[in-house]
Amino acid sequence: MAGFGSRRLSLEELIIKLHEVEGVKFGDFKLKSGISSPVYFDLRVIISYPDLMIEVSEFLWDAAEKSGSKTQSVCGVPYTALPLATIMSAKHKTPMLIRRKEAKDYGTKKLIEGAFKAGDTCLIVEDIVTSGTSVWETVEALSGVGIKVTDAVVLLDREQGGAERLKAKGVNLHSVCTLSKALEVLQGAGKLSTDMVQKVQDFIAANKFSANDNGVPKLSAGDGQTPTKKAKKELSFGERAQLCSNAVSRRLFEVMEAKKSNLVLSADLTQTLQLLQLVDKTGPHICAVKTHVDIIEDFTSDFGARLAELAEKHNFLIFEDRKFADIGHTVSLQYEGGLYKISDWADIVNAHTVPGSGVVQGLKQVGQPKGGACLLIAEMSSAGNLATPDYAKATVKMAEEHKDFVIGFICQSKLASDPAFLHMTPGVQLQEGKDSLGQQYLTPNEVIAKRHSDIIIVGRGITKAEDPIAVAKQYQEAGYSAYLSRLSQ
Repeated sequence: MAGFGSRRLSLEELIIKLHEVEGVKFGDFKLKSGISSPVYFDLRVIISYPDLMIEVSEFLWDAAEKSGSKTQSVCGVPYTALPLATIMSAKHKTPMLIRRKEAKDYGTKKLIEGAFKAGDTCLIVEDIVTSGTSVWETVEALSGVGIKVTDAVVLLDREQGGAERLKAKGVNLHSVCTLSKALEVLQGAGKLSTDMVQKVQDFIAANKFSANDNGVPKLSAGDGQTPTKKAKKELSFGERAQLCSNAVSRRLFEVMEAKKSNLVLSADLTQTLQLLQLVDKTGPHICAVKTHVDIIEDFTSDFGARLAELAEKHNFLIFEDRKFADIGHTVSLQYEGGLYKISDWADIVNAHTVPGSGVVQGLKQVGQPKGGACLLIAEMSSAGNLATPDYAKATVKMAEEHKDFVIGFICQSKLASDPAFLHMTPGVQLQEGKDSLGQQYLTPNEVIAKRHSDIIIVGRGITKAEDPIAVAKQYQEAGYSAYLSRLSQ
């Protein structure tokens, strides 16, 4: 562990260390309010690890420095933050004040201990913020003796509304780390499963706190109070459709809701008639058809129009799985021109993000005026693929920067919290397994209910079936049933 004279830990290393000493725990914990939480923070444990306490204090000081706040003193929120504020004070030669939770009934009977004068500005130090109540109580105590507070620093922001509540009263909260960042780091380090990450995200989303009319933060569940309003854990496809700014994603959500289907047929067939006949038969059970137009051996220029007629007949969208992966100028030509003229008939295309944002810009230039949309390939289902967690994160960031054209991801599990984004997972069969070429298969329940993807993409499970209609219906029911199960959790 690093100390004053040693190498500083990175934020990622600090998060992992806090987890190792059980300052951050995951499981099933009962809070004072009686609510069961999948995550519990016991940062008091750091007092038994002096070097770790020093590291945390230095991160807090750095957060204060970056904020540009000017203060005459620091004050730790009782009790865990007291030793942190003490180290900050001693290391950086800054006066410290102590706030008592209650005044003594003898001696000076002060609530605030230390040397100060009216008009001084004090920086509040805290270990964790949920609703912001403890920080606010310290602000009030300091204000009561004429000390101004404009800023507070915290090690961990649980992202349950505390920062916003304090902001409403003129206090800026600067965090070293958010809960989202901690989950991301621990999952990336193999310390947390996707399932647990989702449970924590769902719990946080359902337990956010709002301000009173006068802007004073309400007590959180962790403070022994019940939240004023519990948010829905999961939005339905219909509700998510209303949040979409892109017409294609809105329509796809609406089709899924109307047809009770989150099944995409991967029609990887090489003969036009065979492909169109299969799509016509299974059309009532799918929300979209996915094509690989460049494998069709007898392709003719009317293929797109014929497929579009079936899409209109059965109310589904067309997704050309082109996997664009070149510079912007080249992909714009591939999308609009050549033999296939994909932009004329495909509602959705997809792209690798290896080339950078230019690939999206090139596709957008062609597709957006024609009402098209794009999915970004963040993860793949084949064994040994090189799509790392960092690659997936960068892909999500790119999608967020192009929300007017990018509508979601090809992935193995839910990646983005924005409910307007769609998550589609290929490699789905009714039984788990893999083929001779390394394709790994997951079940609809695993993909939708456990990994929180939205759409299953099924190819050979249907195309090789003796009765593709009956099997398509099976997949439709399995996928949608898993979605309904997720909604009810």
